[in-house]
Amino acid sequence: MDSWLLPALISLFIYGLWGFFPKLAVAHIQPTSALIYEIAGAMLVGLGSLFLIGFEPETHPKGILFAMLTGIAGMLGTLFYFAAASRGRISVVVSMTALYPLITIVLAAVFLREPITVKQLFGMLFALIAIVLFTS
Repeated sequence: MDSWLLPALISLFIYGLWGFFPKLAVAHIQPTSALIYEIAGAMLVGLGSLFLIGFEPETHPKGILFAMLTGIAGMLGTLFYFAAASRGRISVVVSMTALYPLITIVLAAVFLREPITVKQLFGMLFALIAIVLFTS
């Protein structure tokens, strides 16, 4: 088994929970409150990582900047995800927002000069068709 496969499968399962739990949360509290409690949960994971493995964070300025931008984008995305989950069917909301790799692929192609193959272009096209099918 490739070294990346098991962590990817665990991540897939955990992200599945991440996509499901917000619907339960926003059934009881507002999206903004749910976001605050999610951040508290994330801080528990971060602090647990620091203490369990004796981790010392690195301090490269660009690394910190991009990590902070990741956190900002993630939390803003989560806030809007919670808002959508509170108003729509979670099966549709999670399916649509799970297509975020399309944005990543385009950004990687433009800024990192990563090539996009014809097969990947077809995959992106089918993903866009999926958005239309899921939302209609």
